[in-house]
Amino acid sequence: MAYTYPTATANRPVSIIGPQFCAPHPVELAVIRNVKTITDGDFVFTDINGNILCKVKDQSGSFSMHDHRVLIDAAGNPILTLKDKLMSARDRWQVFRGDSTDSRDLIFSARTSMFHLKTKLDVFFANNTKEEVCDFKVKGSWSKKSCVIYAGETSTVVAQMHKNHTVQNVLAGKDEFMVTVNPNIDYAFIVALLVILGIHAAAMPDVTAELAAGSASGVVEGSLAFFLG
Repeated sequence: MAYTYPTATANRPVSIIGPQFCAPHPVELAVIRNVKTITDGDFVFTDINGNILCKVKDQSGSFSMHDHRVLIDAAGNPILTLKDKLMSARDRWQVFRGDSTDSRDLIFSARTSMFHLKTKLDVFFANNTKEEVCDFKVKGSWSKKSCVIYAGETSTVVAQMHKNHTVQNVLAGKDEFMVTVNPNIDYAFIVALLVILGIHAAAMPDVTAELAAGSASGVVEGSLAFFLG
């Protein structure tokens, strides 16, 4: 049975990773990719003033077929470990507490897929073993910065991506956008979902090229624009 999503109130924040990541007000996160001045990975998350909140460290081996990323705070302490599991039809990720990959520390798993040329991410908590109903879901286009995160199969929005060029940020990256996390929602959990979406989106051009090379009928131009956008 899926996790019953609690209504976020001032007295009952939705803490998934930890209560320290919940705020009683909306949290604006700046998401910056491919930052050349940061040595630990290519994802950096800051507040609206440019202060680093967390970043992603790539711990994938040189010859590994699996992605292995660790989300760390500004001081370098591990918050979460993200590890992919290659599947035939879709990508699947597992997210663990701290720097662990032990099944006892599994917090949630996520399954990525494509739906009408848009990314879909279904999230299942560790105790939702049947996975009949997702606990959270993400829909939208990463390239258009229009992804929205919902609570389960409801229309309740918990976070939303949007473009914003007014953020006071001294870090220069290839890809910058904003995410608004609703009050009392665990922003570290939202960050983990964004990392999975970003890695999935970055891998799509390679998949598209392979499909185009192996298909005599070609690929619809609109599809290529989405995947390569």
